[in-house]
Amino acid sequence: MKYYYRLIFPFLVTLTLAFSKFYFGTESKDWEGAFAYLPHINTLLIICGFTWCLLVGMQIVKKLFLKQYDISQEDNLRARKVLTQINMLVKIANFIIILLGIGLILVSFDSVRKVGVGFFASAGVAGIIIGFSAQKAIGTLIAGIQIAFTQPFRLEDAVVVEGEWGWIEEINLNYIVVRIWDLRRLVLPTTYFLENPFQNWTRTSADLLGSVFLYTDYTVPFDELRKELDRILETTPLWDKKVKVLQVSDAKEFTVETRILVSAKNSPTAWDLRVFVREKMIEFIQKNYPESLPKTRVEMTQKPIAKS
Repeated sequence: MKYYYRLIFPFLVTLTLAFSKFYFGTESKDWEGAFAYLPHINTLLIICGFTWCLLVGMQIVKKLFLKQYDISQEDNLRARKVLTQINMLVKIANFIIILLGIGLILVSFDSVRKVGVGFFASAGVAGIIIGFSAQKAIGTLIAGIQIAFTQPFRLEDAVVVEGEWGWIEEINLNYIVVRIWDLRRLVLPTTYFLENPFQNWTRTSADLLGSVFLYTDYTVPFDELRKELDRILETTPLWDKKVKVLQVSDAKEFTVETRILVSAKNSPTAWDLRVFVREKMIEFIQKNYPESLPKTRVEMTQKPIAKS
């Protein structure tokens, strides 16, 4: 019920203005001087009030829809999808409402109305001129609408854009705001995401696999590393108990590359889990198998001296 309170004041103001126009309608035609402008000013205020009511009404409808979805839940894929669509639809509706309101205000002036008739008479040439001059702005607006419905990403999706990792914070009709992991903000036009490739880590699910690479000597015991990995994961709540793999992924000239794969419930947790596993595995090797740390071998041989 508290959402409807915001509509009471603009509705009462608009209703009062409309009643005054109806009540003084016939009498106002005889007003002179400064009072002669009051009927037109009243009309403008009614248009503004009606536009105000529609904008507030759109916000109420938005809150009523979003009340059914909780984006703070762990499994919030559907909530983020609905939130993204509703936000974009409300912004499009607000844009149209404001545009119509401005149009009605302009049409209420006789001089503007006459210019409008002449403008529409030459709409062919004028349309071409405006189309070329506003091509980029219109393209950006259409891109925002396309993103709202196709949803290559949603609010709070984890993405990698321009080499930066972060979350989608705002989706507007003409620009997107990405919250970088270090709290910087990357602002990009909506057309960027339709024309350039980017990574979306949470497109269908928030679950992620994190990888950790270790470089050790050939003498390292892999079975012991696997046992230690099991022990580390069982002691941390960061692991979601789905994936744990330790494999030798490469053998180089001086070292062996060991890859560890672990799973987590979302991207921030996956990052923390990777850092934690890497630190604990290195400590384990340092304490128990220091001879297996990377080293460079040099073999020196002595040739027998030839007897003269």
